[in-house]
Amino acid sequence: MSDFSGLSRRRFIATAGAASGAVLLKGCFGNPPSPANLSPRAEAMTLSPATTPEVSNIKLGYIAIAESAPLIIAREKGFFDRYGMTGVDVSKQASWGAARDNIEIGSEGGGIDGGQWQMPMPHLISEGLITKGSRKIPMVLLAQLSTQGNGIAIATKHEGKGFGLDIGKSGAGDYIKQMSQNGTPFKAAYTFPKVNQDFWIRYWLAAGGVDPNKDLNLIAVPAAQTVANMRTGSMDGFSTGDPWPYRIIKDRRKIGFMAALTAQMWPAHPEEYLALRRDWIEKHPIATKAILKAVMEAQQWCDDPKNREEMVRILATRKYFNVPTDFLRGPYEGHYIMGDSKPEVKDPNLGIKYWKDIRGSVSYPYKSHDLWFLTESVRWGFLPEGVLGESKRIIDTVSGEKYWREAAQEIGIPAADIPQSTSRGLEKFFDGVEFNPENPKAYLDSLKIKSIKA
Repeated sequence: MSDFSGLSRRRFIATAGAASGAVLLKGCFGNPPSPANLSPRAEAMTLSPATTPEVSNIKLGYIAIAESAPLIIAREKGFFDRYGMTGVDVSKQASWGAARDNIEIGSEGGGIDGGQWQMPMPHLISEGLITKGSRKIPMVLLAQLSTQGNGIAIATKHEGKGFGLDIGKSGAGDYIKQMSQNGTPFKAAYTFPKVNQDFWIRYWLAAGGVDPNKDLNLIAVPAAQTVANMRTGSMDGFSTGDPWPYRIIKDRRKIGFMAALTAQMWPAHPEEYLALRRDWIEKHPIATKAILKAVMEAQQWCDDPKNREEMVRILATRKYFNVPTDFLRGPYEGHYIMGDSKPEVKDPNLGIKYWKDIRGSVSYPYKSHDLWFLTESVRWGFLPEGVLGESKRIIDTVSGEKYWREAAQEIGIPAADIPQSTSRGLEKFFDGVEFNPENPKAYLDSLKIKSIKA
């Protein structure tokens, strides 16, 4: 087998502990259906034999962070029902580890059939790198759920030390390294190893001259536990999704502040995905597109400012996020109170988006984004360098962008609003580094801090 599939699982997880005539959305990219037309729930489509799903039920997992909103809204507002998926169970997962375990056993075994995933979890699960017994569970990535909405939070005791976007220039990077030299290393967390939120904090640290493998302690902590850990003083910082970073600013004990937003680090960056088990999709291809259509409608609905208050009320309930509504409004408006004497961020372009952002489509699953995550995995030694030679096979095997295109066409998305290429092109980061998907090796060569393994 390949270098990728032959990678030692033990070494890798050591730290892991719509009918074609539908016209509702036609011509409304970035201009979702009005709530008046959708309240209280979306009207059901008139389904033909060609658009009637093979089944009406599926179990989708989610984590209580902003990226999951399209799945929750599709359920609550009746978008799944609209396309004949009347039995969709949107199930809260205790952690990313629990979601991984539940996708392995599937809904028939009491688990899930798919749902929300950090990247590149679908690829790693497909290759058997993070499953029990190295069992391969082929997955298909169907859509990107959102963009932005993540941040780096720092404990209050580190105020005044220069923690901001560029810790290399501010001196905070040297401060972190000095803590390690003094025998009291800085402790920071992400929600699951070797995926999105691990990558965000590693990139931020390395851009400031801090080696995340040598100059501090990085650990995995479930999103909902991060604030509690900072309250007890057992954690100096964390990387996770809204509303958790923003929550520390509102905490009456003033336990922390925001160092940086991922939207500042990489504007319009990809953030979590909808992916299902391949065996489920192969048995239910029409149902698969029905789910996609519902999620696409929900993404457009979520981006409409007229729906924001209703969305915030739904997400904030005990059933879903169980947080005050105030913790959600800011991130959707691009309004963040940073703390530590920093000016407030007030830029709608830095807020959470679900359907359209400054780069165009949010929902479309670009293969070039998959490639960045695999390349970054190589950067940190999570995967061997030989993976880059296999990247096309790995990405093509998991990509479900053809389903996205078909679903978009069937619900009337204008051709001009459907990406013509599977690559979004050149990506630029806050430190001046560029990622050209045509030459990932050049990206790796340009990085000063890395841990590449043969």
